[in-house]
Amino acid sequence: MKIPAVKGTRDFYPPDMARRNWLIDGWKRVSLRNGFEEYDGPIFEYLKMFQIKSGDEIVEQLFSLRDRGGRDLAIRPEITPTLARMVNQQINSLPRPIKWFSVPRLCRAERPQKGRLREFFQWNVDIIGVDDVLADAETIFCALDYLQQVGLRPDDIVLKISSRKMLASLLPAIGIAERELGPLYALLDKRSKIPGDAFEEMLAEQVADENKRKKILELMAVESIEQISDCLNLSDTAKESVDELRRLFELLDVMGVGDYCLFDINIVRGLAYYTGIVYEIYDRKGELRAIGGGGRYDDLLKQFGGPDIPATGFGIGDSVLAILLEEKGLLQKQLPKAEPDFFVAYTDKEFLQKAIEITAKLRRAGSAANFSYKSANLSRQLKQASAQNAKKCIIIGDEFKNSELVVKDMATGKQQLIKLDELFAKLKSELR
Repeated sequence: MKIPAVKGTRDFYPPDMARRNWLIDGWKRVSLRNGFEEYDGPIFEYLKMFQIKSGDEIVEQLFSLRDRGGRDLAIRPEITPTLARMVNQQINSLPRPIKWFSVPRLCRAERPQKGRLREFFQWNVDIIGVDDVLADAETIFCALDYLQQVGLRPDDIVLKISSRKMLASLLPAIGIAERELGPLYALLDKRSKIPGDAFEEMLAEQVADENKRKKILELMAVESIEQISDCLNLSDTAKESVDELRRLFELLDVMGVGDYCLFDINIVRGLAYYTGIVYEIYDRKGELRAIGGGGRYDDLLKQFGGPDIPATGFGIGDSVLAILLEEKGLLQKQLPKAEPDFFVAYTDKEFLQKAIEITAKLRRAGSAANFSYKSANLSRQLKQASAQNAKKCIIIGDEFKNSELVVKDMATGKQQLIKLDELFAKLKSELR
């Protein structure tokens, strides 16, 4: 009986693994050049960690278990709670600002669909200890730095930005009680994902007052930061959050990524722990799920028993990103080819042992090298070398009696005789 992979998971055959490595290597390279350090944590944590951050309803969205000691655990659906726990454990010894990134493997007990799997990889970038919109700008820049690098342009993707701090100031001015904000955020987060009639029906269930509903719809219809003050009289906190948004867009222009960014008041981010700037990244056509998203979460470390320290960050998953890059024709052409430096061939099977010896020596010298397991004729071995995209082919033949090898450049077809010792001396020199 053949046993398939569990639904919502993936098998990574070598070509798939090459794509995965290319994505993750790019994430790591961009993180490092933006000044972030890598961290990781355990694949499972105490279940209560995720309940603290996202509420009891999170239990239905993750894989949980009870271990032999009766402890309730969960396979991590995200890594931000782990980040908060780790930072809190060493908060007094960590230099500020804390700029960390991670590429964890995550699991969520969700219904698999396009761009959403039960198991996936996610790039997380966070800055902890900076109470300034400049930190938000830097994390956004880091995300766009990578997306630019892989060939996505402003007409391919858009990063939509809003502010929970602003909404937390504007909605009470409409008459929404503080206790109603959490459920309302969760509903507003769904607005762009459901039909207008269905949204208004759900809004009516939460907000009975028709006048309040009308003002909410008017507020959520604004298209620019300037229009916000036309809707309502702004409190000092609301003005501060609007000024923060203006400064953020100025900084993003200075950083050269302003063309990717757009103000969109409908970006709310359903999770309750966001406290300030929030954003999501989409394909311009709006045909796919969000590529990624993030924002400021200044209260999270305090919720996990730590000090009151500001924090901001984002996450980008591999699933939707890979789909978009594939659709744009940007993925396959950027994957590095497997190109061994050398293929060691031989004219007669009497030289097979020597081919094995030289191949091993080349590998120890730092070069990628292959040879043929079968005692095939030279023509077939050369075809193997070509099929493997080998850069050069070393041919061991009668010349080896004088310790000489034929080295063939597979791109040009040019051949030269070279002493074995000279070949390795040259390789050593190039390595230096």
